[in-house]
Amino acid sequence: MATVSRLSNSVLRQAFAAKQSGVRLGDHYPKELVDDVFACALKKQTGVSLKYMLDFGSKPIERQLILSAQFLHNELPVRLAHRVAELENLPYGLSAKPHVLKVRDWYVESFKELRNFPKVKDAQDEVQLTTLLRNIYTRHRNVVPVMAMGVAELKRELSSSIGLNDLPDIHQFLDGFYMSRIGLRMLIGQHIALKEPQKENHIGLIDTKCSPGVICSHAIDDARTICMREKGDAPEVVVYGDPTFTFPYVPSHLHHMVFELVKNSLRAVYDRYEDADHEPPPIRVVVAEGEEDITIKCSDEGGGIPRSGLPKIWTYLYTTAKSPLEEMDDEDPETADGPSVLAGYGYGLPISRLYARYFGGDLSIISMEGYGTDAYLHLNRLGNVQEPLP
Repeated sequence: MATVSRLSNSVLRQAFAAKQSGVRLGDHYPKELVDDVFACALKKQTGVSLKYMLDFGSKPIERQLILSAQFLHNELPVRLAHRVAELENLPYGLSAKPHVLKVRDWYVESFKELRNFPKVKDAQDEVQLTTLLRNIYTRHRNVVPVMAMGVAELKRELSSSIGLNDLPDIHQFLDGFYMSRIGLRMLIGQHIALKEPQKENHIGLIDTKCSPGVICSHAIDDARTICMREKGDAPEVVVYGDPTFTFPYVPSHLHHMVFELVKNSLRAVYDRYEDADHEPPPIRVVVAEGEEDITIKCSDEGGGIPRSGLPKIWTYLYTTAKSPLEEMDDEDPETADGPSVLAGYGYGLPISRLYARYFGGDLSIISMEGYGTDAYLHLNRLGNVQEPLP
């Protein structure tokens, strides 16, 4: 059976490779630029840790900002080139999809702008580079939904006979691509934020006294609001743990992950108890403080997931909600930048796990079919793990 699957995948690769003529980089960009992209793609990427970002940004004086700008001026083209090289060589004709080409062209444009920018030598150069970085940050804001549209198109082409679960190389690429994007946005966002008036207890995007309890409460409120809007009601959520505990972390990352877990639990519990004649049991969010990890557990009694279905929750474009991609099918990829919200894409859990892993944590799901699901979000408390660069 595995041999047949490998053969069919091989045939698919060959069939779709034929479609890619006319969409290669060399067909649209000067040879010098293409050669430069692939030369940079051979260079090693340099990872940084949360602790390094904290130490480096603790005194954002002029010299530190110039050093940061010099690092980004050298590092970002290398990271962008790695992704362009991958986008150029995807299997099953994915590289030729209009939405994927659009993402590739965004990356090439940003690469070209950074390579054309002169070396950063003084504060004036740093200010000009920061302006460029803001433009790049904006240009890439819709990479996830636009890429999702390209993958959705491939999924439809391959039809339901071959699920994305049978295409591990596509999943491996998407994991690496989205992990890299988290890193790009963190590095650029951190530099830009260091230039802004600093919020209390913040070093750029990092809150040195981030309260998991407070972030969980905000994420729960947001998730329940969406559940109320969609379903007309929302189960209760109870938070356990020391409300005064804080540690250094990026609040937006933590909010994203907890929101996703609670949103899934709310939907499962609501659907299971919709016709019950009693109140549904509350969802429990527990924050535990360890020496190495902060662990957040989200427990529900929403009926659980069959064991055979557990691997699917980590696959891209697996979702039980209505996908907004279906309503965007006919839009021109030149104008359809896609929504920034990811609900219904089937990207929530796999991307939440990438956010956790970015700073050395992880996300795992344990389910009891017929009862409920426990999600364990582990966050590295020490902040000493380097970015896991693909």
